[in-house]
Amino acid sequence: MAVSTPVCNFGEKAKPFRLLGVDGRWHSLDELKGARGTLIVFMCNHCPYVQAIIDRLIRDARELKELGVNTVAICSNDPEQYPEDSFDNMRRWAEEKDFPFPYLWDETQEVARAYGAVCTPDFFGYNADLELQYRGRLDSSGRHPAPPDARRELFEAMKQIAETGRGPKEQVPSMGCSIKWRPAA
Repeated sequence: MAVSTPVCNFGEKAKPFRLLGVDGRWHSLDELKGARGTLIVFMCNHCPYVQAIIDRLIRDARELKELGVNTVAICSNDPEQYPEDSFDNMRRWAEEKDFPFPYLWDETQEVARAYGAVCTPDFFGYNADLELQYRGRLDSSGRHPAPPDARRELFEAMKQIAETGRGPKEQVPSMGCSIKWRPAA
C-alpha cells in the first residue's frame, strides 16, 4: 500500500542521531551535515519505489555534494519481517550501487520515529542550520521509470536551499511503501 509524506514543517530542526553505517563505522548527524545543506533519506532495499529512483538519487547526491549538500540514507525497516533490508543486504546493495553517501542502519527505529518518517523513500531536506526546508518527492516518476524530461524536483529544491537557505513553498509529497515497523512488544 502506498503512503504519502506529510507537508513540510518549515524550520523544524533535524534530530541528532548516531547510527552504524554499512562501512562498519558509527556516524552522527553533526559529522555528516553539509556546509550548505543536508538531505536525509529514509529508504530500504526492497521497496519498488526506492528501486525505481535509486540511480537518480545517486546522481543527485553526487551533484549536490558539489554544491555543499551532503546526503545521508537511513534504513529503519524491520529485517525480521523483510530480510532483504537486513544490515548485510544493505551493505551488499551499497557496494553494488556504489552509494556516494553513508547508508545507516536504524536498528531500534528510534530515528525514524523521531523524524516522523512514514515511507520509503521519505526525503528530509535541511538548510545549513539544519532547519527543514523540503519534504517532497524526487520527481514525478513514483515507482515507474522517469520520463527523460522529468523535472528534478528534489535536486532543484536542495540547490535552492544551498543557495538561499530556503526551500520552495510548493512541494509535492513523496510516495512509497510504509516503513516496516517492528510489532509492538
